[in-house]
Amino acid sequence: MPVTTRTVRPADGEIRLDRWFHRHFPALTQGALQKMLRSGQIRVDGKRAESNTRLVPGQVLRIPPMPDAPAPKAEPKPIDPREAAALERLVIYRDDSVIALDKPQGMPVQGGPGIAKHIDGMLDALRFGNEERPRLVHRLDRDTTGVLLLARTPAAASKLAAAFRGRDAEKTYWAIVVGRPHPLEGRIDMPLAKHAGGHGERVVPSDAKDAARAVTLFRTIDSAQKQAALLELTPLTGRTHQLRVHCASALKCPILGDGKYGGAAAHPEGFGDRSLHLHARALRVPHPEGGMLELAAPLPPHMKDTFAFLGFDRPRTPSCRRVR
Repeated sequence: MPVTTRTVRPADGEIRLDRWFHRHFPALTQGALQKMLRSGQIRVDGKRAESNTRLVPGQVLRIPPMPDAPAPKAEPKPIDPREAAALERLVIYRDDSVIALDKPQGMPVQGGPGIAKHIDGMLDALRFGNEERPRLVHRLDRDTTGVLLLARTPAAASKLAAAFRGRDAEKTYWAIVVGRPHPLEGRIDMPLAKHAGGHGERVVPSDAKDAARAVTLFRTIDSAQKQAALLELTPLTGRTHQLRVHCASALKCPILGDGKYGGAAAHPEGFGDRSLHLHARALRVPHPEGGMLELAAPLPPHMKDTFAFLGFDRPRTPSCRRVR
């Protein structure tokens, strides 16, 4: 294979040079790539480059002979048309760069042990004519409902991932908790660590040096005496199960239905639905093409029922939009 050149496409803008090569030449190892970069065989617009160089559409890459591509993978199992249609119905916003879904309760975002059906495995159903398959840029727990954001291009994925890493994404959750917190609003700063126990991995408060700092703002929106309360939760960090542990351990008000962290207290008598009452209500994040993306998801059915049972007012869901 001779030396060739390629022009960076708009869809590949803003991704790292090493990721571009791994995407287009999957047989190329990281070691071989680094050797080509050190020796100057790979160049961007005629100049040497580092593996972490961010590409810009229109740049020209010098590409030395590459290893043969691996054997093609088996074709993925076709998605059931009914499941594809159901996934399309979850779309609450779509443009050329992003797709937002209203994730239902009980639907895993990604695969794992014993998980055969998940959103990541069905994303080919959401191409909507694109060559690129949409990709996840953040996660929600299996039983958490609400706004889930997808990127439609590598460039959009890179920018959105950077926004989540840099805390530029403003996430708002609603949770119905057992009891009423005191004070009614405030800031939780409680480090967390993962702990492997007899019933699987859990996240626990920890003062250990390697514990991860976890910060959550909370505000009580409504309450039913001291029986239950509706909280607005704003995580300033993104730790696993952060909101669930903070409610149960810091506020002493476990999220309704969260037996993992609240135990029996999370399933008080008189409440018929034992589902987790945690909802990713809204997300505000810089749009990959400029401006801000404002997304909101309506309450899931089980939380609507609990709102009615407790007499909470059910506010109107704002429209999803891009603010330029």
